[in-house]
Amino acid sequence: MADLEHLDNFDTRILQALQADGRLGNAELAQHAKLSASQCSRRRQHLESSGVINGYHACLSREKTGFSLINFITVTLSRHNRDNALRFATLIADMPEVLEAHALTGEMDYILKVVTRDLAGLSALVNNQLLQHESIQNVKTSVVLNTIKETTALPLHSK
Repeated sequence: MADLEHLDNFDTRILQALQADGRLGNAELAQHAKLSASQCSRRRQHLESSGVINGYHACLSREKTGFSLINFITVTLSRHNRDNALRFATLIADMPEVLEAHALTGEMDYILKVVTRDLAGLSALVNNQLLQHESIQNVKTSVVLNTIKETTALPLHSK
């Protein structure tokens, strides 16, 4: 698998351009990368097959699709063992409102990034799904008031 140390300036330019616009055609991408279309196509295919590029996705507007609230929820498990962690992971995998879930060091076991349509949706998710689950001991929620930066673009820089 390729990693940042094995990416040259051409690969980096391809990745930067695709992060900005994943719909770029090969000719446009080749212009950004300063390569011929055939060279650019081979490099793009290699970046895809090596797993550097995981896929292509549409970036949807939360507001226009009705998900006006972003919430961060910290979770403490009731028991700290592998089976309980697996039960929790299974629960979270089946919750489409959970955009991200991260295991943490420190006081809390997990932090979840969750979208809901409104406070009633958040309340239902917390009370009917999370707090009812046997793997969970404690839940703390925070509602995002304002987002000042949000990106999925990695900070790639040419060498």
